[in-house]
Amino acid sequence: MNKENRKTITLSMILYELRNVTGNPFVHIFGIGMPVLMSILITRIAIAEMTEPSIVRSVSTSVFLGIGALIPMATIMMGYAVQQAQELEKGIPERLNLFGIKNRVMFCNRAVSETIFMVAAFLIYFLVGVVFLDLEMPVFSGAVCYIVCILIFSIFCFMLAHAIASLLRKFSVTYCVSMLIYFACMILGGMMGMSYESMPKMMQAAAKLLPVTYMNRDFFTIWTGKEYNFVPMLQSYLFFGAVSGILLFIAARKQTRKI
Repeated sequence: MNKENRKTITLSMILYELRNVTGNPFVHIFGIGMPVLMSILITRIAIAEMTEPSIVRSVSTSVFLGIGALIPMATIMMGYAVQQAQELEKGIPERLNLFGIKNRVMFCNRAVSETIFMVAAFLIYFLVGVVFLDLEMPVFSGAVCYIVCILIFSIFCFMLAHAIASLLRKFSVTYCVSMLIYFACMILGGMMGMSYESMPKMMQAAAKLLPVTYMNRDFFTIWTGKEYNFVPMLQSYLFFGAVSGILLFIAARKQTRKI
């Protein structure tokens, strides 16, 4: 076997996976269009009766940063899960295995292509935000923290999406489950008009376990460099990552037993 065949990540496979990602209508609708529209509409409604420029900027930025969390949820957690389930249902990974393309190769190249698409989606999102919204400029540490938090959250979304698709292996069921998780995160994260403070106690308890809650509610404080207690946010990341990791482990064990 030559070096080319031993490579885990190749340009041709990345381009192949990228075409699959860009050909998925779910990621364009829910991963780009919906966050852009929601950030503009919700911000306009929130600042409609505000006249103080500093308050307008703080509200606009807070809403904008929070809704940005929808991008990895839609492009990766929902879009990737649906696409992967569809391919599993059609037996595409098995066919590619016949040509010597292993599952780990597909997994790694898909991760790279999903990252490329997500970065492009964020560039569009921030470009629209700068043009149409009055946003507060971040401190350097705030911008870096936002990027790191989104990146880690995206990794967990990728793990969860792969696990869901591998366990369910049917397009219809995976689509239903991933869509329910997507909208549940939106509701509990306070992106659907109900703030954390106005939620019932049971919903608050669930919301505390989700990173999107802190992105939507608190990230403006970090963005502007103000003092912030990271412990609750860190705990939510640990919980979300643990759930994603456990499900991925179960899916991997199930796949190994089949082989």
